[in-house]
Amino acid sequence: MTTPTPFNDTHGTLLDEATLRIQRRLPGPIERVWNYLADSELRRQWLASGTMTPQVGASFELVWRNDELSASPDERPEGFGAESRATCRILEIDPPRRLRYLWPDVGDVSFELEPAGSDVLLTLTHRQLAGERLILNVSAGWHAHLALLVARAQGTRAPSLWSTWKRLRAEYEERLAAGATPR
Repeated sequence: MTTPTPFNDTHGTLLDEATLRIQRRLPGPIERVWNYLADSELRRQWLASGTMTPQVGASFELVWRNDELSASPDERPEGFGAESRATCRILEIDPPRRLRYLWPDVGDVSFELEPAGSDVLLTLTHRQLAGERLILNVSAGWHAHLALLVARAQGTRAPSLWSTWKRLRAEYEERLAAGATPR
């Protein structure tokens, strides 16, 4: 069991008005971390399920059931359903180092994995974010989901997704209002 590092809880950074980047350090090897991105059952434990064919142009469905990642469905924010689905399309794939896909109406998402000693540096970049509401929801969402990934990979107790998302959404909103990039 690894002790979480402060790096693994830093806020994302807006690289420009439509691009978010978040980095996390996870215990390796790189193939293990890749499986958390590519395998539906492992991905379901921190983000969303959905079987993925590892080839450029392939479509796959992501199915979020965030109540299952939370202490209680009562934590769910108003306006969010118990389930959400999106049909995405793989734009680039280079196992176990890079996955990039198009999430319709939400943007272009890439995960890059780099060995860092016995750990792996995960860099998530979400491009084509349109509007402050989407930027805030996506920033808080990725940050909260990555907190679950870090916990799963480290073998520690995962935080409740919805309560974490609500706290982070308020933090990102405060940071954006103060003129800071959501770091």
